[in-house]
Amino acid sequence: MKPGIPKGTRDFTAKELQKRRYIITKLQSNFEKFCFQPLETPSFENLDTLTGKYGEEGDRLIFKILNSGDFLAEAKKKNPDMSQWSSKNIIGSISEKALRYDLTVPFARYVAMNHGQLPLPFKRYQIQPVWRADRPQKGRYREFYQCDADIVGSASLWHEVNLTLLYDSAFSDLHIPIEIHINNRKLLAAIAQYASIENQLIDFTVALDKLDKIGLDKVLEEMSTKGIGQDSLQKLIPIIELSGTFEEKISQLKDILTDIEIGQEGIQEMEFIYNRVKEIGLTSAELVFNLTLARGLDYYTGTIYEVKAKNISMGSIGGGGRYDNLTEIFGVKNMPGVGISFGLDRIYLVMEELNLFPEATLHQKQILFFNFGENECLQALKLIKELRSKNIACDLYPEKSKLQKQFSYAEKKEISFVAFYGEDEINTNTVTLKNIKTGDQKNLSIDEIEEFLS
Repeated sequence: MKPGIPKGTRDFTAKELQKRRYIITKLQSNFEKFCFQPLETPSFENLDTLTGKYGEEGDRLIFKILNSGDFLAEAKKKNPDMSQWSSKNIIGSISEKALRYDLTVPFARYVAMNHGQLPLPFKRYQIQPVWRADRPQKGRYREFYQCDADIVGSASLWHEVNLTLLYDSAFSDLHIPIEIHINNRKLLAAIAQYASIENQLIDFTVALDKLDKIGLDKVLEEMSTKGIGQDSLQKLIPIIELSGTFEEKISQLKDILTDIEIGQEGIQEMEFIYNRVKEIGLTSAELVFNLTLARGLDYYTGTIYEVKAKNISMGSIGGGGRYDNLTEIFGVKNMPGVGISFGLDRIYLVMEELNLFPEATLHQKQILFFNFGENECLQALKLIKELRSKNIACDLYPEKSKLQKQFSYAEKKEISFVAFYGEDEINTNTVTLKNIKTGDQKNLSIDEIEEFLS
């Protein structure tokens, strides 16, 4: 059997994991500075928990889990006429669970199950893998981590202000220059009303969300195939092509949507967030009004975000928005929420391309004690135990081999120092440490090792 892994999944080496952990540590630190609490949910949910929350395209990308046992026999009992079988009408008979598609819907399910016990507003962060049956490409995988921060139980726009500041703080710590693109689903609903396509809002937003990927002509073509007429398209084109500063775009929209109430609500929300963020100030991020940002998930109701790294060709590295009705489907009303997500895998690719990982994160100082025989090994392990208690990473080569073989092992593992702890060193209570990279070596007392490494 030839070994292999499914498309869209990866193995991670020690170096890669060190870099990923560096990113996660930075994000976790920022989540906790903003007073979010950690939460974890199961890797799979009931299928009906997930379906119907992401739109038609999202639902197709959910990984379903086959029922255990003879699931086909059960399907035949429920629908004996096999000539009528299709992937859609038998899925409920053969699958009751699915791998989670994102972290937001499982979070909403958790809130619905525990809402009477949660302090509101409830702020949680979650760093876990999700799965999507997507087409693998650069920066897009079928198994990947999301890093989410969400707030439920409050409709205050100050949360949007704080989440904008969280994006700025986290990416500043990672030294990634970013643009925070912002829009509002109320504006998109108002534009649909202005173009007389209220009943095709989902078709409109799903197509619009592809603008960066396929361009305006293809977006208009897709809208047309969905039944959006030429008169409506002619009204949409000037709005899609709006240009200028944040304030200038707002001003133009005020004139266009002057008689549409939901549009004026969206404008007021955008102005509130923009003006407060501007007064507080961002460390390094740039806030951009992107009217073509749609976020193709059905559950967003207000502010929507997308984060893009500057000076690099890469998809979004973060996104999110307000979802005021998500828990209602689980029977819990009046539970407004808003949240943002950080794309760990794409952040990793950006940092790799821009060479932003600090050298210190990649080369932990480790000591490999060479093996000089049974007695020396015993004494070395006594010393290794003492050094480990001081948080010094060290190991013992397991076999008495030629020094060249032990050196070669240390080099392949990129260990910082090798330790000579033979009979002479044991008798004098010293250790000879050699820097693998420079070749320098020094004889040290046991008490000097910790200070020497620091």
